[in-house]
Amino acid sequence: MQSYSLWMFGLALAYTILLVTLGHIMKRRAKKGEDYFVGGRCFGRWTVAFCITGLFSGSTFIAILELAYFKGVSAMWYGVAEMSHVLIIALVLIGPFRRKMMVTISGLIGDKYGRMAKGIAGAITAFTFPMWSVATALAFASCINAITGIDLMTAVIITAALLYTFLQAGGMWSVAMTQTTNFFAYMAMFAVGIYAVLLNPGLDGLAAFMVANPQYRNITGVGLQTILAWFGTFWINVLLAQAAFQMALSCRTPEEGRKGLFIAAGFNIIFIVVGIAVGVAAAAVMPGGARGLVAVPKYLMANLPAPLVGIFTLGIWACALGWGAPCQFSGATSLGRDLGSAINPTASDATLVRYTKGSLILLTLLMIAFGFMRSEQAAWWNIFAWTARNGATFAPVVAALFWPLAGQRGATWALVAGFASGLLWNQLGGWAVGHFYLNTHPVWVAMGVNISTLTLITLFEGGWRFVAPQNGKRWLRDIGLAGAVLFTAVSFTAATWLRSTGLIGMFLFIIILFLWLATIACTAPREHAVQTQPAQAL
Repeated sequence: MQSYSLWMFGLALAYTILLVTLGHIMKRRAKKGEDYFVGGRCFGRWTVAFCITGLFSGSTFIAILELAYFKGVSAMWYGVAEMSHVLIIALVLIGPFRRKMMVTISGLIGDKYGRMAKGIAGAITAFTFPMWSVATALAFASCINAITGIDLMTAVIITAALLYTFLQAGGMWSVAMTQTTNFFAYMAMFAVGIYAVLLNPGLDGLAAFMVANPQYRNITGVGLQTILAWFGTFWINVLLAQAAFQMALSCRTPEEGRKGLFIAAGFNIIFIVVGIAVGVAAAAVMPGGARGLVAVPKYLMANLPAPLVGIFTLGIWACALGWGAPCQFSGATSLGRDLGSAINPTASDATLVRYTKGSLILLTLLMIAFGFMRSEQAAWWNIFAWTARNGATFAPVVAALFWPLAGQRGATWALVAGFASGLLWNQLGGWAVGHFYLNTHPVWVAMGVNISTLTLITLFEGGWRFVAPQNGKRWLRDIGLAGAVLFTAVSFTAATWLRSTGLIGMFLFIIILFLWLATIACTAPREHAVQTQPAQAL
């Protein structure tokens, strides 16, 4: 046991010292605000690919590793949902957002709806990012606990302190260097994992285990509601993926960013396959564990020498850093740059960088506090973070991009109402991980309230008229109305089944969303509502 601990901590310490050193080297490139926040917008496709791979695929590997231990191949849907999310950003959003020179989602809201909305959006966004960071930090802490017996919270504190140390130096340049280095740590981890699978149980033993345990080869074994929630959350999150945008939009050109995202999507397949293979192999050799992320290192220790186990756990550490570092930095950007500029609109770039570095300290402390509050359920923090951030910012972001009719009052109240309704629904459900009030996921409630609040206030304020949409907007109206009718009919005819499966909340949200799309297509500011009629032939 002692040799395993020494290799694990020795490699992790050496790797972290390397990252801290590289972060301070990168500090020389962060000479001004744009350098610090978006790397001077000069990243190439491979830098973008490594950044996005570290952000999404690293956390995906941890989730799939845990899920595959209990549910087998159905864990792949988490990775597929994440990959579709990256592809949508590449195909649809990278160009328009890059041309807008966007830095953060909260900044986009503020540019459209003013300082109050920017401050609220920045505070909510910053509040949620440490929740995602602590979830992956707890995953690495589980490995430490399995190998050394050290408690989870000590590892969380160490993780948070290390994240702060190298992030505060070079900003986005530090993130880029960290993610590039992490990529090679992932590849080494995969090599060890594949070797362990081939060694024990071997391909024949793995196949025999799958035959003897059909639940592990059931492609919907995690549950239909869970799979749909993954896809729904990732697709809805396309417009709100601030940390991903901040890295992808650091590209030299939109085309470079798009190519980097395509490369990252391809890498994601490797993470899915290896995660499932190692998770199922651990279940075959060491069944009955209470936590997959504890069972996997124990499985490796039973079959591999200490240096190889150290390399694998180093990869898990890189996964934690790959997700936690961009989340902490992006949250600090929202708090320091966006909330800071909302409070002090005359602040210079240097002042905003100073605010952001101070925000990193606050978010580090907040991450540690979240870990103490609920260290035994990392998944809950992800659920709550999705609900709080998406429930507050979804409608204002969509309106800022596609609905000029929406104003400051509607956007501001939508931020508050969406965030508050998410808190209330969690409270009514007892803050549970998998059992929700009225069997309805809080994110659907929060986002439904968010859209409804913005729409009702905007229409109540007046200054608009119905228009006959043309071209693409006509298609948007038809799709919105047809979708609303279809999902309403299904909701009535299959209400019992939808309630029992927990899908009723998602269906109601989709109805609200389709109606909103039709409203966006059919309304315009009053001065633009009267359309010129074509001249009649004489």
